[in-house]
Amino acid sequence: MREREPMTQTMKASEARQQFSQLLNQVFRRERRVIIEKSGIPVAAIISADDLERFTQLEQQRAERFKALEESWKAFEGVPTEEIEGEVAKAVASARKKRRAEMERPARAS
Repeated sequence: MREREPMTQTMKASEARQQFSQLLNQVFRRERRVIIEKSGIPVAAIISADDLERFTQLEQQRAERFKALEESWKAFEGVPTEEIEGEVAKAVASARKKRRAEMERPARAS
């Protein structure tokens, strides 16, 4: 059975300060995540240590993916943007044509 997601609550900093102990307990029990606002602007959040760990892992994965993407871009240094966009458009059109052909094939067999 999947664990249910905690409810996210937005509250003013003054309210959070008054209820801090209670909020910490709710966050610890994974009942709540809290977004703290000052003058109506979100400025901070109170999340569980598990949520923070998950968030940190996601940030690291994202950084690794972007690093790989940046490495692939190096192969196109000096190539005009218009040329790259033209080649991408050709590749997309080719992939779509192939996909349409694959989708039509089973329909003709029946």
